[in-house]
Amino acid sequence: MFIRIDQALPDPLYRQIRDEVVRGIAQGELAPGDALPGVRNLASDLGINLHTVNKAYALLRDEGFVLMRGRSGAFVAQPREPAGAGDVENGPFARDLRRLALAFKAAGGGREAFEQLVKSQLDDVF
Repeated sequence: MFIRIDQALPDPLYRQIRDEVVRGIAQGELAPGDALPGVRNLASDLGINLHTVNKAYALLRDEGFVLMRGRSGAFVAQPREPAGAGDVENGPFARDLRRLALAFKAAGGGREAFEQLVKSQLDDVF
């Protein structure tokens, strides 16, 4: 898997790394048990501070996408059991989607445009 970051983007670098790993998992480039690059190696390859990579890996661990195995490094975790309806409606995915919808609306977007955008992304992912 190739991790790309863009220092010109407004997103923090640790978030870009996190998003690239999640994308790799979703698209099948990374499978459960696959090792992620070492913190020092990835930081060196990307030309960024190792603490930035560490923060991204900690976030991935906290979200359940990655397992940390001490000095052995970071590995892709097994997918969690599907969430129940209540977990989805009140969980972090719902909060993130709401945050995005509010930002879209605040930027002048309407409901239909947001729904169309979501559908286009769903069609691309699934």
